[in-house]
Amino acid sequence: QVQLVESGGGLVQAGGSLRLSCAASGSIFSINAMAWYRQPPGKQRELVALITSGDSPNYADSVKGRFTISRDNAKNTVYLQMNSLKPEDTAVYYCWCLHSATRTYWGQGTQVTVSS
Repeated sequence: QVQLVESGGGLVQAGGSLRLSCAASGSIFSINAMAWYRQPPGKQRELVALITSGDSPNYADSVKGRFTISRDNAKNTVYLQMNSLKPEDTAVYYCWCLHSATRTYWGQGTQVTVSS
């Protein structure tokens, strides 16, 4: 079992920045990958950024050059630094992980609202 707890969401003006954090606890040693997803109002959930233990991070085209995903293994935490935010980045952001290459876990989500 893995528990994921997000924090750092909020209201920001367009052009601003936010940093989301996702703290993992439980059986963390078998986590293969972690990611951030988001679900804009009335739309489907979509992948924003993915990080594994080996490969370079992957990003959705819509956030490349603006968002950065990183992982602090000592703190069991993954971050999403979001710069140059746009109103279309408004969404509930979810933390996700792949455990033992078979099971997936989700956080409860954190709201990000970007005003124009």
